[in-house]
Amino acid sequence: MSLQIYNSLSKQLEVFHPADLQKVKMYVCGPTVYDRPHIGNARSTVVYDVLYRLLMNLYGSDKVLYVRNITDVDDKIIDAALKNHIKIQELTEKIHIQFSEDMSYLNCLKPNMEPKATEHISDMVSMIEKLISEGVAYVAENHVYFDVSKYDQYTKLSGRSLDELESGYRIEVNSAKHNPADFVLWKPAKDEDDASAKFESPWGVGRPGWHVECSAMSTKYLGHDFDIHGGGVDLIFPHHTNEIAQSCCAYPGSQYAKYWVHNGFLTVEGEKMSKSLGNFITVHDLENEDISGEAIRYFLLSSHYRKPLNWTKKGLHDAEQSISYFTRILDKAEINQERIDSEIISALKEDLNTPKAFARLHEIAKEYHKTDKEEQKRNLAEKLLGSGRLLGLFFEDKKVKKDIPQEIKDLIAKRQQAKKDKDWNLADQIRDQLQKQGIILEDKPGGETSWKYAK
Repeated sequence: MSLQIYNSLSKQLEVFHPADLQKVKMYVCGPTVYDRPHIGNARSTVVYDVLYRLLMNLYGSDKVLYVRNITDVDDKIIDAALKNHIKIQELTEKIHIQFSEDMSYLNCLKPNMEPKATEHISDMVSMIEKLISEGVAYVAENHVYFDVSKYDQYTKLSGRSLDELESGYRIEVNSAKHNPADFVLWKPAKDEDDASAKFESPWGVGRPGWHVECSAMSTKYLGHDFDIHGGGVDLIFPHHTNEIAQSCCAYPGSQYAKYWVHNGFLTVEGEKMSKSLGNFITVHDLENEDISGEAIRYFLLSSHYRKPLNWTKKGLHDAEQSISYFTRILDKAEINQERIDSEIISALKEDLNTPKAFARLHEIAKEYHKTDKEEQKRNLAEKLLGSGRLLGLFFEDKKVKKDIPQEIKDLIAKRQQAKKDKDWNLADQIRDQLQKQGIILEDKPGGETSWKYAK
């Protein structure tokens, strides 16, 4: 079975055919670093982390190029810096670190590249100059605007007419525009702006528009055409719509990204998340409540990525229970290697069907408890571990036990003999010695002793 992905551009499931099997290319819109990431941000990052892991499994870890940008110059950042009486660069560096820490807590792999907008201003200026030379952008009152009337595929991604877009979304009104929907490529700086938000350009000191940032950075690292572009469904218009328009017009003949992948909205107990409603939840908040990163990640993947996800306390509790259920198996099982169950791969090939993959994990766990055959138990536990890790689970020291040194095995056997001889002092000494080496012993009824790695 081939990988199938729902393409927001064609509005249908498509078989994924990368342009180059030796280098599968994916770009995902990263954070605008003005505030600590909330669980909605986390959902998007976790979804594309699973896609990244799947692509590496299918094509090879050295054959996938994953780029996720950092937006570190933006009106929201400028406003947040002013509100908090902090320099823009200080704010963006702090939030970037927090984002990295929080996504690491959810076991998200780092992308191959994480370019910052402020380090690519010259690339953005070059792209804007090219758009002007192509006759699809114009200068007006120290701004540079993209003329949407010059791109006849402008509404293809959104599937809505220009009139619908203009009435359904807040579009900046400016008398200097040729058309109300024209969007800014470059804007002049304000006198009160922080120096780190001011950049030189042929059109005066200012800063780039948000949309051109992603086009310039994705093009720089992935080329004029690449395979996958991902982001939240809220980015379809205007951000991704404008990315396509400016990128295809800057490089005639380019299709920009072939497959457009969008994850659904997240609500909290049935309501839109907002600070005013008091239901704004960050990953850091959950970590402070001792909610494991595994449980958070499990819940974020419990609904199909294209569907809305309703964050509830019950759902989080269920996720914790599932992780605990799996962990109990992994803690007591003898595991020599990791295996990935073929049905898990098949589920993920069905447009990242993580609910189906989780259902299969539960089936594996049930099969483990039903059998009394040790070899079959080990095989199932190895499948549980390997398949879970493909989904980004079991990252808190659920270690494969094959590498235990012989001297450790000898100490465990020596302790068991000491217990039979009722030499409790020696047994305790060996237990303490093993604990210092990261091995935890668990004595069970009947004299059996199991072990696991310490966390």
